[in-house]
Amino acid sequence: MFRLGVPELLIIAIIILFLFGGRKLPEMGKGIGEGIKNFKKSIKGDEASKENRA
Repeated sequence: MFRLGVPELLIIAIIILFLFGGRKLPEMGKGIGEGIKNFKKSIKGDEASKENRA
């Protein structure tokens, strides 16, 4: 299907930089990181509650 190599990823990164600017990127990265952290935490919480029930 589609294979993304280094040149393609570099072009995508440049486009994102132009769209959002250099100041917004750290804020966006922080928001994405927190979202992933909360998602993992919720998954682990569900698994822990299932183990306690059994």
